[in-house]
Amino acid sequence: MPILLFRVDERLIHGQVVIGWGSQLHPERYLVVDDDIADSEWEQDLYRLTVGDSTKVSFFTVEQARQRVSEWMSADERTLLLTRDLCSMLRLARNRLLEGKSVNLGGIHHGKGRKMVRSYLYLNDADRGRVRALEEEGMHASGRDLPGSLKVGLADLLEE
Repeated sequence: MPILLFRVDERLIHGQVVIGWGSQLHPERYLVVDDDIADSEWEQDLYRLTVGDSTKVSFFTVEQARQRVSEWMSADERTLLLTRDLCSMLRLARNRLLEGKSVNLGGIHHGKGRKMVRSYLYLNDADRGRVRALEEEGMHASGRDLPGSLKVGLADLLEE
């Protein structure tokens, strides 16, 4: 089964992901793509605690993930792939590696220069540029915090 969800969420694995998306998609594995966390065993242990023993959680740098993403997309395990930020997802998608896939922007919070798009999604000009770049790389970007929420399309994401 291919990767069921590509998601950008600053909190990575948390209640909305495990309960909200997990109860709908029934993942067998979470892949966290984050250069810093890939080298931090104590942070990895914290994230593993949030999903329980029956679901696998693995951590990779962006470069490691780029080498394995085609393998993951053709694997049998139901998988959710998460990055903490747009930069990491864009690095993963470069050279049209994720062409035709959808990316869910589910949790980018208030920060310097960011303006609210939705209560769970704040973007600045650089973020909007990264969303455009993801689209140029062949990904389809939309915002949605939970599966039952209204999907925010590209035009609304880029609106200032």
